[in-house]
Amino acid sequence: MKIRESGKWKWAFFLYALIVLRLILFKYPYRELRDMITGWQAGLVAQGLREANLTLFKTIRMYIRYYKRLNSFENLFGNVLIFVPYGILYRLSFPGRWGKRLFLPSLLAFVTGIELAQLFGGLGKFDVDDILLNCAGAVLGTIFMIAVEKIKWYDICKRRR
Repeated sequence: MKIRESGKWKWAFFLYALIVLRLILFKYPYRELRDMITGWQAGLVAQGLREANLTLFKTIRMYIRYYKRLNSFENLFGNVLIFVPYGILYRLSFPGRWGKRLFLPSLLAFVTGIELAQLFGGLGKFDVDDILLNCAGAVLGTIFMIAVEKIKWYDICKRRR
């Protein structure tokens, strides 16, 4: 039985998704989260919309422009790197044709869901650039897996000669 065929990758993918949610949405200490949830008001959504970045590349340009003063590296590359495992684990978990077709829709739903939860839950700031960077990370993970698969296929063909 191939490792790829086992359900272990799906469990790893699920665990990874929970870790991402913990790191992004529930990053605050328990008491602070409790206070945020119990003190939630509809006005927080309006405030979140005013503070949201809805302009593509606005935050990215800001981090590049002020790279010496801001934690640009952590924000730009962190948003990419945290989603590289998504591309890797998704490809291992859902290797079939439907898995490939549903990769981008599931990725967009997950990433946009996180951003909307930050907006409506008051757990962070909505930023369209985060969606772009997170998706770029997942695509990089997928490209990595495609390369690994091609190398394995090349080695298999080479051995048969």
